[in-house]
Amino acid sequence: MAALTDCMHLVAQVDATRLVDGFRLHACRLEHERVVDGDARSAAIAAASVIAKVTRDRYMRRVAPLYPEWSFDGNVGYSTPEHREAIVRHGICPLHRRSFASVAYSQLDLGSAAGEFEAAPESEGLADVIHIRDAIRAEADPDDVEAIAGDA
Repeated sequence: MAALTDCMHLVAQVDATRLVDGFRLHACRLEHERVVDGDARSAAIAAASVIAKVTRDRYMRRVAPLYPEWSFDGNVGYSTPEHREAIVRHGICPLHRRSFASVAYSQLDLGSAAGEFEAAPESEGLADVIHIRDAIRAEADPDDVEAIAGDA
């Protein structure tokens, strides 16, 4: 939510309508409209969703060598049977989104709350692992055709 709020503050145009997919950005000082099921109701939200997915997948492939036990280069963090098995074997790492722990990880009988998992060291966060813009630049081609085609 903080990253989306930061992006909104950086790129939003003065007279633009600002749409957000399904939730309010409480810390955002710009007016925006919450659109439930936004990716199905707004072409702009759907396009942003595709861009976010491609960006996240590139990031996960880029940082995969730092966490080889979870095979992020293949599953990019999605709940494949192999990824779930790796979580059972190794627990979670700093790249696992703890906001989903109460649902996703409890389904694996790993506990019902994020607090039951060993927390990442205070000094290690995603920004400490790799900067997202570097990950995007490292794989981007001039028109992104090859990068997107490779994700198919």
